[in-house]
Amino acid sequence: MSHDEREKLKQLQRVRKLRGQLDAIERAITGDKDCGDQLMLLAAVRGGVNSLMGEVLETHIRFHLTDGAKEQVAPELAEDLIDLVRSYLK
Repeated sequence: MSHDEREKLKQLQRVRKLRGQLDAIERAITGDKDCGDQLMLLAAVRGGVNSLMGEVLETHIRFHLTDGAKEQVAPELAEDLIDLVRSYLK
């Protein structure tokens, strides 16, 4: 299994986990669960989405701005951009 295939599988597993968390939110709402429980579930989903978005953006930056790009950017600049994006997604 190649590195890309492992990354794709990892991302798909995260999407499936998010789907399960969203199902839990739906059950909490329809089951009249406490608002605090619903908010905790929502925060977990938001964190999961932000984390997945960070990974996808990092891959995008690395591929399109450094390794496979026509006009390459210095690796240090790409790392700075990745750090900046991750800090805003927290």
